Amino acid sequence: MKFWNGIDHAFTLRLKHLRTRFFALSLGVCLLLVALSVALGSLETPAQSLSEKILEMERGIEREYEDYFGRDIASAEQPPEAIAKILARLGEQTGTTPAVLWAIPRTDYLHLVLITPDAEPIVRDLFDVPEELIESTARIFRQNVTRLRPPLQLEAARKLYEWIVAPFEAEYLQPAGVDTLLFCLGSGLRTTPMVALHDGEQFLIEKYSLTRIPAFNLIDTDYKPLRLDRILAMGASEFQTLEPLPAVPVELSAIAAESQSRTGESGEFFLNREFTTQNLKDNLAEQSFDIVHWATHAAFNSGSPKNSYIQFWDAQITLHEIRNIPWNNSPPELLVLSACQTALGDPEAELGFAGLALQAGVKSAVASLWNVSDLGTLALMAEFYRQLAIAPTKAEALRQAQIHLLRGDVRFEGDRLLLGDRAVPLPENLKNLTPSRLDHPFYWAGFSLISSPW
Repeated sequence: MKFWNGIDHAFTLRLKHLRTRFFALSLGVCLLLVALSVALGSLETPAQSLSEKILEMERGIEREYEDYFGRDIASAEQPPEAIAKILARLGEQTGTTPAVLWAIPRTDYLHLVLITPDAEPIVRDLFDVPEELIESTARIFRQNVTRLRPPLQLEAARKLYEWIVAPFEAEYLQPAGVDTLLFCLGSGLRTTPMVALHDGEQFLIEKYSLTRIPAFNLIDTDYKPLRLDRILAMGASEFQTLEPLPAVPVELSAIAAESQSRTGESGEFFLNREFTTQNLKDNLAEQSFDIVHWATHAAFNSGSPKNSYIQFWDAQITLHEIRNIPWNNSPPELLVLSACQTALGDPEAELGFAGLALQAGVKSAVASLWNVSDLGTLALMAEFYRQLAIAPTKAEALRQAQIHLLRGDVRFEGDRLLLGDRAVPLPENLKNLTPSRLDHPFYWAGFSLISSPW
């Protein structure tokens, strides 16, 4: 009996041991499965969180414009996946390859995000480029391109190119054939003349069409070709308290001639005493225009939108009031301001400039970052309208105009402005004022397309 009891006791101990080992093994398997599940889940989480982070970044930018303009703006709801599909669609419609590039300075680093057509977003965080460094470099860069004193300094232009564009160019932009860049720039960069960034060989405008957007979710992503016959052009060469703009009559005449030669119609044109807010309202009540052109002084100043204005003959329209212009239920495809002055580097003035099209309720806008010379403005605007008739997008039209000034194809000779195969005669009061060359960035880099490039 003792023998059997001993066997039974040994068997019980063995069984307990096996149960313990089985439990430990089961626990190990469970822990392994949990770990595997977590690991597999972690593979999905970054993509999901990245999409949400980019959307939240867009929402944060939207809130900046809402706070500045003091009104609600359409919600940012399109995630990166939708943005990539929109880029692909618009690329097919226009025969271009667009990409969006966010460059947002943070306290300790520069945050970069790139989205190309039908592709996943790419993020680069440059921790060797803190906010203070990029803002000081951008300030030096703006000083270099707005001064005509030779020689032209390009060190800051190259640094900005290295920080903002180079991290994506060889690996993503060039393989994808990107030819159009939509820059969404953060505070401190919004009034940077991106067209004049330099890679050591070329300016950025020689490689890409460019536009600056307030946020991708805040731009119009429909596409339709411009009609040059549907243009309302207004301007003034004389002012009671501001400097005269003697080239404005020639500017308006050149635009009218281009429209007439392309379409047989010259559109509607108003100069000096006819450049009134009432004439604007009357014409908008009668018809819709694809292009509204104002050749006049405009200023984007520090402080609220009420401090920034566009000068008419009889009044100033503030940036706060411009949203109330009655566009006859069909806002223009393009609003052009050809003589602007912006408080470069000022955060509030930056929001006003970059948010111009958004606040005016138009699809796209062209404005100058600094007060370009009157004749330099005439040269670029005359060529811009020539290019609008043949380029696939507004961004490409502005790019070609800027390149033609840079390379000397548009220039003054004696009493004429030469535009390709056409010459614009100059009146007597302008003949002795023409600059000898227009290739310096001062003359072409100040003009910027805002919002939709299409």
